[in-house]
Amino acid sequence: MPEPDQRLFFLLQRAAHQLRTTADRRLLATVGITTAQLGALLAIDEEPGITQQRLAQVLQQRESGVTALVRRLTDAGLVTRRRHPSEHRAVVLELTRPGAAALESARPEIDGFNAGLRALLGADGFADTAAALHRLAHWEP
Repeated sequence: MPEPDQRLFFLLQRAAHQLRTTADRRLLATVGITTAQLGALLAIDEEPGITQQRLAQVLQQRESGVTALVRRLTDAGLVTRRRHPSEHRAVVLELTRPGAAALESARPEIDGFNAGLRALLGADGFADTAAALHRLAHWEP
């Protein structure tokens, strides 16, 4: 039996792609949003009145990409944009009722997805993987 592939960076990229496409397919079918949109909705829900600049930081994306993402969310009626009360160039974001409903509808799908990963990895493997990925996400070489 050949030894498992040890190219961690390559494996992480493949796993991330597989997980993202599977999650996108499931979320689009059940809620009508993508994982990128879900991430934005979660961040806005956790920090109501978040600016687009702060959202870009939270999502670790460029502001131009977040601008397009927010435009899609506002066009779908999931998020509202309004002027920042003290910074004339800033925009603050809040969930609309349909946005909050979409987020609530996504929760069972998120829970089911994580349950599938726990079944695949086992409870200890799931916890160990989550801890390792957290360390990698915050690693500063």
